[in-house]
Amino acid sequence: MAKVITVAQQKGGAGKTTLAVTLATGLIARGVRVAVIDTDPQGSLGRWFMTRRERMEDPGLEFSTASAWGVSYECEKLGRLADVVIIDTPPKVDSDLRPALREADEVLIPIADSHVDLWATEGVIDLATRAGKAPKVVFNRVKKGTRLAAEVAQAASGLGVEILAPSLSNRVIYAETLGQGLGAIEARRSPAHDEIEALMAVLFDQ
Repeated sequence: MAKVITVAQQKGGAGKTTLAVTLATGLIARGVRVAVIDTDPQGSLGRWFMTRRERMEDPGLEFSTASAWGVSYECEKLGRLADVVIIDTPPKVDSDLRPALREADEVLIPIADSHVDLWATEGVIDLATRAGKAPKVVFNRVKKGTRLAAEVAQAASGLGVEILAPSLSNRVIYAETLGQGLGAIEARRSPAHDEIEALMAVLFDQ
């Protein structure tokens, strides 16, 4: 069976789709078979995939959309075609999120450099814990070296969950490549490559 990764965060704009795309394209670069599921009605991941299809004959991954309660079926179906299935979820925490959490082998919560993002994380942690999962926090859009980044990191240490050491910085290349149907790792060599490779190593090289 494929490994299922659910990306969840109550607050919009925390970078869920960016993280999902970064992981998916990072895995593709490693030769891993990947599938992504978009359960967010906003459809950002779906638009990224369609842009990717227009750009290249073979997008290199499987894609599906699903309502909250269709996640289990889509995971089962795509799990026959992929080694890893990544689920992008809506920016809310309610019963609709539970199926995506239940299916997950890994729950990742992106947090930007914001106390508001940090506060919004508590609801996701609670739901994930109730589902028997141990969520992990990934810092995203980090402005390294700033006082705010240090404050948010310090406050996050009190959440009682694992915080992954590798983070994704606030770099234009993440947004730029997203709009092109790509991942940052597929673009020109940049410091983003080192960030992505460090994150991939922590998540998959164990």
